[in-house]
Amino acid sequence: MSTVFRWSVRIFYEDTDTAGIVYYANYLKFFERARTEWLRAAGINQRELSDTLQRAFVVSHSAIDYHAPARLDDQLEITVMVEKLGRASVNFRQQAWRNSQNDPPALICSGLVRVGCVDTTSMRPAPLPTDVADRIRHRL
Repeated sequence: MSTVFRWSVRIFYEDTDTAGIVYYANYLKFFERARTEWLRAAGINQRELSDTLQRAFVVSHSAIDYHAPARLDDQLEITVMVEKLGRASVNFRQQAWRNSQNDPPALICSGLVRVGCVDTTSMRPAPLPTDVADRIRHRL
């Protein structure tokens, strides 16, 4: 398992449902943003990857478990860890933790997201470029 990358997000009104709880699908958005920031921190520029190498990342699988609710104004910390690096895919283990000054951290949501590398012309699976795979491997 890789080192843990952390990214914070504040819960806004638009993130909640009518009960004032974070809408379940929004955790996928939070996970996506955290993975994007993880890639950026690893020196992987997704626009450049697409424009110059005709490669893009697509989610091919996600499995999420919900453990506790998050609410308006909560501060969440989203974690990203590489679980497995394949020839044309990366499995990420992700979690959302509530951080409160008054309470211990609480696990809100956890999941596994598999991201595949595709050729942007054919949209078929393609090997990760060597430089990209090396940068990911370096963060393991």
